[in-house]
Amino acid sequence: MMQEKSRSEEVNLAQIQEMCVIFLRECPSGALHLHEFKRIFGVQSSSPEESLFLETIFRSFDTNQDNTLDFIEYVAALNLILRGSLEDRLKWSFKMYDRDGNGKLDRKEVKSLIRILHKIKLQMTEVSLTPSQICDRIFELVDNNNDGEITLSEFMEGAQKDDWLIDLLNLDVQTSGWVIQNYKKLP
Repeated sequence: MMQEKSRSEEVNLAQIQEMCVIFLRECPSGALHLHEFKRIFGVQSSSPEESLFLETIFRSFDTNQDNTLDFIEYVAALNLILRGSLEDRLKWSFKMYDRDGNGKLDRKEVKSLIRILHKIKLQMTEVSLTPSQICDRIFELVDNNNDGEITLSEFMEGAQKDDWLIDLLNLDVQTSGWVIQNYKKLP
């Protein structure tokens, strides 16, 4: 079901090319810094949570960890966000959640991003669970061997079989609408 929704929101090549033109106009040096990334997506005066979330996204695409996105990293990011498969976007989400890079999610990592998502997304919905309760529910649904850590395979399997979880991850996994919405705000 979510896969079908993703395809109906798919961005065409002309829109991606237009975004690349904006990249070159905004960053003629070919390097996009975090503050420019935030400006492009309209996050200068936004909430600290949204700012932190955008920093997390930025860092996940900075593959060479030089604190900038070059043109190739930018195009790869756009391709993943706007045209990537559900599986690829879930892998990307897992990478964003895995702050210490050990290949497993612990409760601290999950709770940290749930707090951010809660303030950005869940305040506007009818979810009555606290971030701690959401974290507990995620671990109940996904941590198959109950070891207190979620592996990539557990994450992939759990996210794809539970509608509540995939909806919760919607901001991470299906960011195309968010990107397009903020892209349209550009001058």
